Amino acid sequence: MSDHFAHPAYPVGLRLTGRRVVVLGGGTVAQRRLPALLAAGADVLVIAPSATPSVEAMAEAGELRWERRAYRPGDLDGAWYAVVATDDAGTNAAASAEAEERRVWCVRSDDADAATAWTPATGRSEGVTVAVLTGRDPRRSAAVRDAVVEGLRDGTLTAPRHRARRAGVALVGGGPGDPDLITVRGRRLLAEADVVIADRLGPRDLLDELPPHVEVIDAAKIPYGRAMAQEAINAALVEHARAGRFVVRLKGGDPYVFGRGMEEAQALAEAGIPVTVVPGISSSVSVPGAAGIPVTHRGVAHEFTVVSGHVAPGDPRSLVDWAALAKLRGTLVMLMAVERIGAIAEALVEHGRAPDTPVAVVQEGTMAGQRRVDATLATVARTVEEEGVRPPAVIVVGEVVGVNRAGTGR
Repeated sequence: MSDHFAHPAYPVGLRLTGRRVVVLGGGTVAQRRLPALLAAGADVLVIAPSATPSVEAMAEAGELRWERRAYRPGDLDGAWYAVVATDDAGTNAAASAEAEERRVWCVRSDDADAATAWTPATGRSEGVTVAVLTGRDPRRSAAVRDAVVEGLRDGTLTAPRHRARRAGVALVGGGPGDPDLITVRGRRLLAEADVVIADRLGPRDLLDELPPHVEVIDAAKIPYGRAMAQEAINAALVEHARAGRFVVRLKGGDPYVFGRGMEEAQALAEAGIPVTVVPGISSSVSVPGAAGIPVTHRGVAHEFTVVSGHVAPGDPRSLVDWAALAKLRGTLVMLMAVERIGAIAEALVEHGRAPDTPVAVVQEGTMAGQRRVDATLATVARTVEEEGVRPPAVIVVGEVVGVNRAGTGR
């Protein structure tokens, strides 16, 4: 047999939907290869005496068939493709020889020279599959793959689209503020935008990366009366989308966690404009985490509740049952509550929460100006005033506040 490395491999995309693929071995190599084979729609048969928990779970879920035994001659009969990845060199050699005899393309995990096919480093971004082969240097293949995929995802690597431009509006959750915490999909859609309508709590640093032709609109500066704020934003979204522009509504946190995302989605749907919703990392869990506070912790809190504090207890507009919340033993996370924390703390204590319950106030979480102020329900109002805490801030109430400081949370 000629040296496989004498000539470059011929790249090809295998269409494996409904076609039999045999995987010999159930270890970590098989575990890495199986998801892509299943995503390709292959009819996968795993032959191995044992398997990793992940491979076993795929079999139990019916995603593939698993025969718990060693390889036997004839196992590649009817296969279109084979992955040979056992920990026995003799078995691998025998299976590879059978593949050669039956003209089944075969990947070998232990000996690339003896294989008839190589697995490229593969990545995907919005319908584009990137596959990289560098022969004897798989780490370089992975590095090149990662660079290309990341460039496609974040918009730093652009390529002309020979199809219709994206239309409509994307409601993108930008995360808690740190630009690195936006989702991959959110960043990619942002790079495709013609118009960006941004909240002040979104990841503002990302706006500087947009090309000059992108129109950036500060939602806080859209002309409107106080009572018409959301209606004016809805109207701006509809107006720009109807003009044929792709609009990204960049919001802080998650669009549907106190972000009025559904109101905007409904207004766009009523106008007949397609909407894409991209979830974001909510500040309700990410900001406490960034400050060293787990919202749940084994033996401390088995639940957490997220509450908006923009309306004080006792206000007829309030939809929060503060008496019920005070009786819960878990963690209470409050957003938009800095200005009313005094009344909220009083209500919680009045309805049964202990005055010495730990409280942490995290201002500008995940941002360069992040700071954490600790108190109790009895002292938090005074502490917030004395420390000059201002929004945006997330307030955490519960025993989890002291987990890290007690040395048990690391």
